[in-house]
Amino acid sequence: MDNWDEIRTAYQVARMGTVSGAADVLGVHHATVIRHIDAIETRLGVKLFQRHARGYTPTEAGSDLLRVAQATDDQFNQLAGRLKGQGDDVTGELVVTSLESIAPLLVPVLADFQAMHPGLIVRYLTGARLFRLEYGEAHVAIRAGSVPDQPDNVVQPFMSQTVSLFASRDYVDRHGAPASVEQFAQHRFICADDENSRAPFNVWLRAHVPAEAITFRGTNGFSLHEAILAGAGIGFMAEWEAARHTDTLVRVMEPRPEWAGALWLVTHVDLHRTNKVQTFLSFLKEQAKAWVA
Repeated sequence: MDNWDEIRTAYQVARMGTVSGAADVLGVHHATVIRHIDAIETRLGVKLFQRHARGYTPTEAGSDLLRVAQATDDQFNQLAGRLKGQGDDVTGELVVTSLESIAPLLVPVLADFQAMHPGLIVRYLTGARLFRLEYGEAHVAIRAGSVPDQPDNVVQPFMSQTVSLFASRDYVDRHGAPASVEQFAQHRFICADDENSRAPFNVWLRAHVPAEAITFRGTNGFSLHEAILAGAGIGFMAEWEAARHTDTLVRVMEPRPEWAGALWLVTHVDLHRTNKVQTFLSFLKEQAKAWVA
């Protein structure tokens, strides 16, 4: 097979389902798409698509070709992502991914870094999905929990988040504060709505607080913090986050080492030594020294 244009065209027809859709993606005339499909089917001696009024549906042979073309397209995207970070100048895109919960810390750093490098486009990706560095989906990832062990990644310790139990002053005025773990059953607690959460503080809370005392649960860290601020109960919050609400919050229990959560800086080995990534990592580490852990 020596004509990638035809394979790419067939891949886009299979992906989009129509000749016009593939033509739009490829930026060519629809007649070019039809010519490529006819040519590759003739060369292979097999039908790749069933034609019908609504478009094109891959045959079994077409589906086989789609899988191979998808893998090849992924490899091209991976290569493009790596090449984006290989220039000497800090320009183009810088793609950073992290937990959404540390956005208040990270966004100001990204904004300051961009101000220092006006030719830079920052893309900050958060969410539940683990963005794949090996496919060029991000230059730098900040990840929590145990040491990331994906192959071909460079992993560096970043920081440990000190976590404590907090309640709003309004909650303490109404219910008081527990003097010990033994009094937890008399209070209301806030926790993630995921019994399988491996966050150290969530594991500890579920082990020491009766289930019936966990009266407010949620799937988003921001909403749980808002529940603490609103007086819905006692919950965990990072010290740096609580420091933003000193007029509102009361520390209910001093931090314990077993509650702390490790954060890791992760980069792909192919991008780790590029000027863009190294310049950003140096800037990020320096700015993080001022953070309240």
